[in-house]
Formats: sequence, C-alpha cells, structure tokens
Amino acid sequence: MNMQTARWPPGVLAALASAFLFGVGTPLAKWLLDQVSPWMLAGLLYLGSGIGLGIYRWLRGAAGPRLDPGDVRWLLAAVLCGGGIAPVLLMYGLSAMPASHAALLLNAEAVLTTLLAWAVFRENLGGRIVLGMAVIVAGALLLSWPSSEMSSAVAAATSLWPALAVVLACFFWALDNNFTRKVALVDASWVACVKGLVAGTTNLLLAFALGAALPDGTKVAAAMGVGFVAYGVSLALFVVGLRHLGASRAGAYFSTAPFVGALFSVLFFAEPVTWQLLAAAGLMALGIWLHLTEHHAHRHQHEVLEHEHLHTHDAHHPHDHALSDEGRHSHRHRHEPLTHSHAHYPDAHHRHDH
Repeated sequence: MNMQTARWPPGVLAALASAFLFGVGTPLAKWLLDQVSPWMLAGLLYLGSGIGLGIYRWLRGAAGPRLDPGDVRWLLAAVLCGGGIAPVLLMYGLSAMPASHAALLLNAEAVLTTLLAWAVFRENLGGRIVLGMAVIVAGALLLSWPSSEMSSAVAAATSLWPALAVVLACFFWALDNNFTRKVALVDASWVACVKGLVAGTTNLLLAFALGAALPDGTKVAAAMGVGFVAYGVSLALFVVGLRHLGASRAGAYFSTAPFVGALFSVLFFAEPVTWQLLAAAGLMALGIWLHLTEHHAHRHQHEVLEHEHLHTHDAHHPHDHALSDEGRHSHRHRHEPLTHSHAHYPDAHHRHDH
C-alpha cells in the first residue's frame, strides 16, 4: 500500500485532532490564568481531564482493561514521568522565567521524544520523517520566539536553572510519550483518565502546599471543562496516534498545537496576524506533507506475540475463533511467526529492527 495514494491512516487524524484540541485549550488556559494561580490551574486542568474521562467511561459502562505485568510497569513509569515529575519541573521553571520563554523551551519535547524513540526504543526514522519533524518544530519555534528585544532562548532565560527545569520537564514528557507507546493498545480513554487523575492530584497538592486557594465554583468548573477537552480527550486521541504511528511521528504531528493555539487567539481573542504565524503555517504544512507522503516498506519478520486489543481480521490477524462478530472485536489472541513485505508505520505490530 503506497502512502502517497492511500487514505490517511487513523493515527494521523487522531494525532492532528489531539494537537487541535490541546492548541485550542492553550489560549483558554491563558485567559483563566488571569484569575487562577498557575499551579492551581494545572491541577484543575489535569483533574478535569481525569474526572471527565472517568464519567465518560462510567456512562459507557466501560470495564477496566486487563494489563499484562509488563504493561503495568510501562504505565506506572509513564504516569510517574508525565503526571508526577514533569509538571513539578515545569511549574518551577515557570515560577522564575517569562511564560513566552518557557513556551520556546517546551518545543524541546518533540525533539526529545523523537531522539529517545530512535536511540533508545529503536524506532525507525527515515530522512523524510526527520526533515518533516524538523520543519514542524521550526514552525513551533518561530511562533514562540519572543518578539521583544531579546533575541535568543539563552538571553531570554532569566537564569540557567529555571530554563534547565523546563528542558528536564520536556525530557520526562518525552519519556512519558515513549513509555505510553508501549501500552498504546490499552483502552486510550482509560490510560488518559489514569494519567489525568494522577497529574491533577499531584499539582493540586503542590498548589495547596504553596498556599494557593481554590477559586470560586464558576472558575473551577471552567478550568475543569477546558481540562477535560484540551487535556483529557486530547490525550486519549494522542494515545491512539501512538498506537498507529509510533512516538516520533505522533509527537511531530502534535507539534502543530502551537499554531492551532495562535490561530485560535487570532480568531477569537483578536490577536494580530503576524508574519511568524503565516510562516509557521507554511512550515507546518510542509512538515505534515512530508510525513503523509512517507513510504516505508521492506521485508520484515513478525515474532510470536500474544496480547489483547481491538482488531479486525486482516493480514496480521488471520486467526479463527468462535465469535460471530467479524467486525472490530477484542479478545486475547496469538500472532504466529510471519514474514512479508508491505508499507507500514512503527505501530504496535511493527517494532522490528532495521
């Protein structure tokens, strides 16, 4: 199957939708910051995502997934890095440097996610993917570059340690992205719910420890509502993107979020259209085109694998069973050794060496 003629795979749409929702939430969170302290707002946003997804799952009657012992370890590591350590480091950095400069440094997450996926988790990166990621990140950097007289991230940072804290936060979120990739076949709404509850609780406890107080009920509801959409639904969609695309590609698509936030600010908050916005749009469009036109195909071998996830009967799931439903269904199944050649992404079934 040639990626240049085929429809977009579901992981692309999920990753772009995740970036869109997170990007829209950024100017809304900035508006709430005028009334809520940063640490308290972070806690309410994350907690809103966890509680909102929990209610959604309860209304659906969704059961908790059955995790293998290895999955539990990866999930705990992801929750610790992304829900516990990274938010604390980010809040420390934000407390001692301008938000615009921190936004510039936060673009390191996409780069670190890709580098870890390639160097540690052996995710394949072709030249087209590297170039596409580079131009998307360049667009994000262009959007977040301060328009004041300060001309570089080094000059912008008020001191080394706050900037280092933000970069370390990006590193732990990059670890989180790669760890979550390991459990991407698990129900995405459940993964996002757990991470939201842990991160929300952590940040709220830290906010209270620093003397912050809860705002009034209207502001609490607004913050948690934004958190449910921009953090909860967005994260669930990002997990779907990880499932189909791998960490580096999903992370690159998610890097379009700053452009979405800037465009939303222009449309609804009357912020000016700048040359940076237009140039970033062009760079990000080029990066997405490079990714969508990737064609990665070679002869590869699938080893024996046993797991459970939603699937249909295709070339990778030719097994028989007694279920009458031949559509999407879930049960524990075994993959026998298989060697073939076709176009593919580094998804859960294609984590082979190159």
